[in-house]
Amino acid sequence: MKTLRDIMTTEVDFCTPLDNVFEVAVKMKENNVGMIPICDNGEILGVITDRDLVIRCMAEKKPGSTKVTEVMSERLVTAHSDMTVEEASELMAKEQIRRLPVVDGKKLVGIVSLGDLAVHHSSAANAGLALSEISENHGEIHH
Repeated sequence: MKTLRDIMTTEVDFCTPLDNVFEVAVKMKENNVGMIPICDNGEILGVITDRDLVIRCMAEKKPGSTKVTEVMSERLVTAHSDMTVEEASELMAKEQIRRLPVVDGKKLVGIVSLGDLAVHHSSAANAGLALSEISENHGEIHH
């Protein structure tokens, strides 16, 4: 049975609590990703998604110099690297998330996205289920 260790992206760019939201947006653009973890000494403190930037920053007219800690989601849903792909699919569907930070203890070791799940044939049905449930509840697919 495949685990997240087998499919996760291990080279994850991150920001620190000292960074601002402009730096997050630049990293999103450079890496073509929709989420940037906020880490301190390798430990994940929170995440900022592209949606967080729009809702909690731009819509509230906050400047690009706003500290990441003012915008990041502190409620973290994480997985451990030996979680099965099926368990991760179920967790992502239940929590309505498209990207799942993978941690060992509190140390960030990778990220798994719905796309990662869909690429692996054994989990394609689970990824499809997770995506359909997430999309149903949000009304549309956000990338």
